[in-house]
Amino acid sequence: MITKVFKLSYGVFVLIFCCAFVSCKSDYKKEVKQTEIKFTKEGELTIFKGDSTKVNLDIEIADTEYDTQTGLMYRNSMAPNQGMLFIFEDVSERFFYMKNTRIPLDIIYIDDQMKIVSFQKQAQPFNENSLPSNAPAKYVLEINAGLSDQWQLAVNDSISFER
Repeated sequence: MITKVFKLSYGVFVLIFCCAFVSCKSDYKKEVKQTEIKFTKEGELTIFKGDSTKVNLDIEIADTEYDTQTGLMYRNSMAPNQGMLFIFEDVSERFFYMKNTRIPLDIIYIDDQMKIVSFQKQAQPFNENSLPSNAPAKYVLEINAGLSDQWQLAVNDSISFER
């Protein structure tokens, strides 16, 4: 009986030792580096203000499911004369969030007549709260946070763009 208990105890000890040995971590740390995503100019956008002044931007265009889901995620920066224009097939209330987005943004919602209908200003990096358009929108323009105030953009200002 003692030999059976000893063999069982020895077996449990060997099993625990092997598990502990296998699960030990070495001091070697593998560093994962993400490839930096760089801006790719795909078009130009002009914002027309009510007083006839204009703001010109180089834009990336998000018009596929993948592009609209990814947006500006994983970017480290964006120049002040750059933005991303999201183009949707339908006109609907839009809901954006800042998951995996490292830079603060102003989100500008635009209707099918290319008029600004609303803003979500100073959207904070990594914030996953919903940022609704509060009005039907077909287009969404993301720019660096603070620029919509600096440029004094307002509801009913309009845009045009070309690829």
